[in-house]
Amino acid sequence: MPARSADRNAVAAEVATPVVVVEGLAKHFGAVRAVDGVDFSVHAHEVVGLLGGNGAGKTTTIAMLLGLLIPTAGRITVLGHDMRGDRWPALARMNFSSPYVDLPQRLTVRENLRVYAGLYGVPDAARRIADLAAELQVAEFLDRRAGKLSAGQKTRVALAKALLNAPDVLFLDEPTASLDPDTADWVRSRLVDYQRRSGAAILLASHNMGEVERLCGRVLMMREGRIVDQGSPQALIEKYGRATLEQVFLDIARRGARAA
Repeated sequence: MPARSADRNAVAAEVATPVVVVEGLAKHFGAVRAVDGVDFSVHAHEVVGLLGGNGAGKTTTIAMLLGLLIPTAGRITVLGHDMRGDRWPALARMNFSSPYVDLPQRLTVRENLRVYAGLYGVPDAARRIADLAAELQVAEFLDRRAGKLSAGQKTRVALAKALLNAPDVLFLDEPTASLDPDTADWVRSRLVDYQRRSGAAILLASHNMGEVERLCGRVLMMREGRIVDQGSPQALIEKYGRATLEQVFLDIARRGARAA
């Protein structure tokens, strides 16, 4: 078989097999059902949006995917590993970014990245940090304390941290929240570039519908802890008879999903 055909077949097989599989996932806090029986999958080379209003269950879902919360019920498999009993091999190939999670404020950017490089077992960490610093325009403040960074600088550092181990699976929770349009566009461009080069699977939780339409090939709409609809942004816009995904979001948040 010619090498090029073999490469295409390998990519096709990779895309066909989901790298994240969620089955019957639930998380209850007393009488509150934060996540209530969720099923979905994410494939390599795919960016999937996880959408819903505040309290819909997005962040709780991501926390369970990362192993930070133990599910009340259900199963999560990432890269072929069960996240309840065999998560460590998967964690080394995953990463996460959120503007709501600060890096240690007293450490410099370089020190923070060295710590995380050690946690992820990144080989030749100094070289990897230097390469990312140049690519993500972080070099000029590598030796500045994290607590002294602007919002835009913190976002670039968070992205550098998220890409340190060249993850195969990347979870993003509102990655451009509170950023000006120029900086937000810069972050999205870097994410698109990384995803295209690496073939990583990305799960994106966002309230920015324009961002979701640009980045995501498929979206999952959550309401009251459940996935109530899903599809490509354009398919959902057509299904609901709306002009934008934001209008679809409002329909679902205010009135619930239409029958599939």
